[in-house]
Amino acid sequence: MADIDDDELLDALGVEVAPLKTSSRTPREERIIAGFEDILRFHQTHGRAPQHGEDRDIFERLYAVRLDQLRKLPEAQTLLAELDTPKLLEGHEIATVDVDALDEDALLAELGIGDETVEGDDITVLRHVRSSTEKRAAEEVADRTACQDFERFHPLFEQVEQDLQSGVRKALRFGRDASIADGNYFILGGQLAYVAEVGETIKAPNGENDARLRVIYSNGTESNLLRRSLQRALYKDDTGRRLTDPNMGPLFSDEVEPEDIETGTIYVLRSKSDHPFVVQHRELIHKIGVTGGKVETRIAGAENQPTYLLAGVEIVATYKLHNVNRVKLEGLFHRVFSSAQLDLTIEDRFGKPVKPREWFLVPLHVIDEVVQRLFDGTLAGVTYDASEASLKGCD
Repeated sequence: MADIDDDELLDALGVEVAPLKTSSRTPREERIIAGFEDILRFHQTHGRAPQHGEDRDIFERLYAVRLDQLRKLPEAQTLLAELDTPKLLEGHEIATVDVDALDEDALLAELGIGDETVEGDDITVLRHVRSSTEKRAAEEVADRTACQDFERFHPLFEQVEQDLQSGVRKALRFGRDASIADGNYFILGGQLAYVAEVGETIKAPNGENDARLRVIYSNGTESNLLRRSLQRALYKDDTGRRLTDPNMGPLFSDEVEPEDIETGTIYVLRSKSDHPFVVQHRELIHKIGVTGGKVETRIAGAENQPTYLLAGVEIVATYKLHNVNRVKLEGLFHRVFSSAQLDLTIEDRFGKPVKPREWFLVPLHVIDEVVQRLFDGTLAGVTYDASEASLKGCD
């Protein structure tokens, strides 16, 4: 049999060969279409466009951002017209974007589409692959579903809210204690979260221990995210908080419990200055401050510092802080005693006038009363009446 080429063989068999269609679209257009197809699949599944919101699934939020960007691109309106049967792009203001001036990276940044190709394929044939950012987000955020037995947990959330209002529990910035265990409460994304179950210990890809959690949220949903994912979410959330247990003890105490986290010391000082006004009112003039270290170290060299009235000082009272933001607490003290702030100007070593802060005309017993009210949660609305040297607004 004489040698024949492939075309002749196919012709002899009666097989018609249709020429391969080549795409006339640019790589950029292919990526726009691929990104929009994800949004269409979401619409087909859920019957609506993806929406923004902290309570939304991470991918829905990504698709919502992508849809916003597509609506701004005039080129996308024309390119996606035939695909956009749900009219997701219509009825929205179109921004003027010079797409021709955008390079590939800039366009992808506009659309939020990952820049991935299938290794070994022609560089002009692009496929949509989830970006590494999307993959990491998926690992850290588990889908929330309706909690079928929420009636079991609803009373717990009500009790916790009462505990917060009464001061039995405190909301602490997450990070000082990053542990997560059964029965822990947190605030994440503005919602109360309760760790109902901690699963068996598993090995994470990096070799560290992890566990699958059952977390119940106060809005009646739950998730099964990993413990390390919850930790990362709490770290990233500026409002992320851990709620203390009711039996964690007082805010200030001479006895430190093992589970307490010492965050500093409130100190009350009395000046040894020979300034005539200080000498006359020495028993009333006190400096109130907070330090994270030793008070003795803080006041070292006081006689050379204008903030200490360029004189030595005497420590007359200290209160240990546990599980408290010392900076905010110091501001709270100064707010309560603002009407009694010492109005005194002295000259520093260079003859420059200085007006020290944090000094107040307040008796020591009143300072101690404020501390006790901080302890029992009754300081809200309380002010200091300097004319009567007493607290006002007390119940």
